[in-house]
Amino acid sequence: MNVLGGDLEECGRNPLTGFYRDGCCSTGPDDLGSHTVCAILTADFLEHQREVGNDLITPRVEYRFPGLKPGDRWCVCAARWLQSYQVGRASPVVLRSTNVAALEIIPREALLEHAADVPDDASSLLDES
Repeated sequence: MNVLGGDLEECGRNPLTGFYRDGCCSTGPDDLGSHTVCAILTADFLEHQREVGNDLITPRVEYRFPGLKPGDRWCVCAARWLQSYQVGRASPVVLRSTNVAALEIIPREALLEHAADVPDDASSLLDES
């Protein structure tokens, strides 16, 4: 399920993203990093993550990680996205492709503030129930 309450939509296939490399921000008990936020990566976000020790730019073949560039859509760890948000360097997110599990870590308001696909009626996102 996505953060809007609908079916989780694909985040990206080029590069192929997701903890399970299925194109979706699916999660499960083995996804300790909660790779649940579908981010449209910006240069600022990528640089901030590199500065804090999370290099998303350099390819890591052994982890099936292609290295990322601005404009790529990628399922990022919820805590890492929140880390960038807290210092004003978050990337936009695709709500329809962001797993509802991200809300265990990130406030709804933060995701809405950076949404690339805000629904016509965004009031439901602010409902804490």
